[in-house]
Amino acid sequence: MTSSARPTLATVARAAGVSSASASMALNDRPGVSAETRRRVLAAARSLRYGRRGRGTGLIGVLPTDLGNPYHTDVIAGIEERTDHEGLEVVIAHGRRDTAHLARGLRRLLDLGVDGVIVVSSWLDPAALEQAAQVVPVVVIGRMQDQVPGVDHVLNHDEAGAALAVHHLVQSGHRRIAHVTLSARPGPALRRTGFLTAMERHGLREGASVIGPVHPDDGIDLLLRAIRRGAEGAATAVFAANDIAAVRVLHRAADLRVPVPERLSVAGYDSSAVALTVRPHLTSVNQPRAEMGRLAAQMIRERLAGRTTASFSRVEPTLRVRDSTGPAPR
Repeated sequence: MTSSARPTLATVARAAGVSSASASMALNDRPGVSAETRRRVLAAARSLRYGRRGRGTGLIGVLPTDLGNPYHTDVIAGIEERTDHEGLEVVIAHGRRDTAHLARGLRRLLDLGVDGVIVVSSWLDPAALEQAAQVVPVVVIGRMQDQVPGVDHVLNHDEAGAALAVHHLVQSGHRRIAHVTLSARPGPALRRTGFLTAMERHGLREGASVIGPVHPDDGIDLLLRAIRRGAEGAATAVFAANDIAAVRVLHRAADLRVPVPERLSVAGYDSSAVALTVRPHLTSVNQPRAEMGRLAAQMIRERLAGRTTASFSRVEPTLRVRDSTGPAPR
C-alpha cells in the first residue's frame, strides 16, 4: 500500500493482529469481541486513520445532555468561538436527557468522522468515553464520578460556588437558608456539600435545610406556604443548585404571593441567560461557561497536535448579585 492509499478493514485487522470479522465487530461496537481486542482494533484504526474516523474532516462533535438548558447552549457558544478561530466546524448531537440517546449520539458523531468530541454531560458511561478516546480526542465538560483514562476534563469548582452564594446570603442577614436541588449527579451533589459546609463554617448548620432531589416541588410548596403564614423557623432564603430550579422557586412564589426578595431571597447557580429573563433578575453563581467551552476546544486542538498526556482544568466561579436577593426580613 502506498502512503496515499486509504487503509482497509483488512489493514486494520492485520495491525491489530485479529481477523477482519473481529475488527468489524469491534469497530461497529458489536458484541462478540473482548475488551482487549476492541481496544487494539480501535487503537489501530486511529493510528491508520481508517475509514470515516479521524481523517481530518475539520468537524468537532459536541454532545450536550440537554439543549433546552441554557447552560449547555452557553457552553456550546464558547466552543464555537474557539473552533471558528481554528477554522473548524461544530456538529451537535442532542442528548435529550436520555443516557441511551447520549450513547447513540456518541456513536453517530464517531461515524460522521469527527476529529474530536466534546461531551457536555456527566451522564455517559465511562467505558464508552474511554473507548471513544482510543479513536479520537475526547473532552468532558462536567464532573464525572471519576476521571476517565485518556479523556480530558473541564469542570467548575462547585463547592466554592456554593460557598459564594451562602456567604452573600449570610452577609445579607439570613440565618435560615434552604438548598433546592433537582439532581443527585456529581456536580449538584458537590454544590449541596458546599452549601452544608459553608453553613457550618458560618455556625449556621442548624439553619440549613435541603429540598430535593426527590419530589422537590412538594418541598418548595411547603416552604413557601410556611413563609406566607409567618411560621416561626421558616427559611428566609433559598440557594438553588441551578438556575432552572431557582426559577421554579420564583414562579411558585409568584403563584402563592410570596414577595421576592422582601419575604424570600432566591439565588441560583450558572448565571445562564434565563437569569435575566425573569423578574426579579436572578442572583446566581456564574460558571464561566464560554470559557469552559473555549478550554475544551483548545484541549481538542492540543490533542490533534500530538499531546498524549491527560489534561484537567478547573475553573473558578464568581457571584452575580441581582435583584432576587436582599436583606433578611425582620
